Formats: sequence, C-alpha cells, structure tokens
Amino acid sequence: MDRAQLADFLRARRESLQPEDVGLPRGPRRRTAGLRREEVAALSGVSGDYYSRIEQRRGPMPSEQILAALAQGMHLTVQERDHLFQLAGHAVPRRIQRGDHINAGMMRVLDRMQDTPAQVENLLGETLKQTRLAVALLGEETAYTGLERSRAFRWFTNPQVRGMFPDDDHDHHSRNLTAQLAAVYARTGKDSPAGTLVDALRVRSREFAEIWDEHPVVGPYCEPKRIRHPDLGTLELYGQTLLDPDQFQTLIVFTALPGSESYEKLQLLPAVSSMRG
Repeated sequence: MDRAQLADFLRARRESLQPEDVGLPRGPRRRTAGLRREEVAALSGVSGDYYSRIEQRRGPMPSEQILAALAQGMHLTVQERDHLFQLAGHAVPRRIQRGDHINAGMMRVLDRMQDTPAQVENLLGETLKQTRLAVALLGEETAYTGLERSRAFRWFTNPQVRGMFPDDDHDHHSRNLTAQLAAVYARTGKDSPAGTLVDALRVRSREFAEIWDEHPVVGPYCEPKRIRHPDLGTLELYGQTLLDPDQFQTLIVFTALPGSESYEKLQLLPAVSSMRG
C-alpha cells in the first residue's frame, strides 16, 4: 500500500470533479475546487471521517469493498479503478466475471435521468444502481446479497417475486430469464459466476432445470413487459437498453407508449415515490 500516492490520487480526482459530474447541485456559495470530502464520502457510502483519514495518509488499508465504493462514487473509469486498487495494495478485479463497476459515462447518463425509472444491471441480471423512480416501480433491487442479487435466482426460488407480474406472463419470463442466463454461461464458461448460478438453480428449481435442458435462446429485445404495481395497477412498459460492451452492463430505461393508459400511470410514479418517502 502506497499511502502517499493513494491519498494524492484520490485528492486529485476529487478536486477534478464538479458537482454536476455526479448529479449534485452546485449551490451559490461553493468555493471548494471540485467536490468536498464529505460529498465524496456520501456518494461512496462511507463515513466522512474514514475518507478524510485516507486522504490524510492515516488509517488502515482500505478493503476491496471500500475501494470499489469509492471508485463508483467518484465515477472513476475502469482503468482509474484498477490503478486505485494497485495503489492500495490489492489485486486488480477481474472484469469479465461480474462487471460491478459502472462505467463513468454510464453513470453520467444515469445521473441525468432522475425523472425516469432507469437502472444499470450487469451480465448476471444483478442491479447495480437505480434511479429513485426505478425503486418506486420495482423496489430496492440493489439491497439483495449473494445469489439473490440475480433476478433469475430470485424468480425461480422466491414465489413472492412473481407477484409483480400477471400469471399469464410467468412461463414467458421463466424461459426468457433462463435463455439470458444460458447466453451468459456460453460466453463466460462453467467456472464463472454464471456457472455457479446455473448449478445452484438446477438444484433448487425443477422448473429451471427442465427449461435449461431445452437450451432456450434469447428472443427479441425491448418487447413490452407487464408489471403489477401496488398503487398504480398493471403497467405495460418497454425496457429500452443502452449496452456497455466493455463492462458487460446495460442501462435499462422503462418507457410507455405516449397516450396509453400505462403512460398516464407512469406520470404518477413521482407522486407515489414521494408518498412512500
């Protein structure tokens, strides 16, 4: 661990960031060059005192989880994240296996979509970041841990998850999720996280095992999906996607046909989000 270089690198990146770069208001009295330390800490989900100690060349070696959070909060590129890990004395994360670090450009796009339900997912269907309205629409999907981070795992092992979708759509979703996982498995191999997920699901879900053995293939993208919302009822939405091929991630934006009933319901989502607090 190179404390001096680590501190200098973080300070330089913090001072080069502007509030607008990370979705924060500038405010009329800002005098600090770049972001404040407490702003970086809040964006990264760490305490202000802990982050300050790193910049002051004090404190213990940051864990990989802390470094990943700092890289995400500061919108570092993949190359900058790798450099951060090396300065802190850790091995560089493997990129193709999971792809949890969101590309800085993708983060900037997401930061500017706070009036839209949108979220970033990795190749395993694990939600990495959501806008406020995506949480209002789908729930807090970033809170899951372990295998439950994967939407496919939740679908086949947690019956309550299926309540969000009309019963008539369940078979289609089962086949589609299995096909998506099969595509990732073919791309990354049996020793990848996708392989671990497949092995677990074949044991836990007979339905998954039967569909898996049929070798389903992914169908057309951006087809409409019906979602049951507890306050708004059923909405028919399209999931438009922006692909980041380097990170194996997609930004999904949920839209409805203008003038449709679902479009009118979607306009009420901000009010529903505010009521839920």
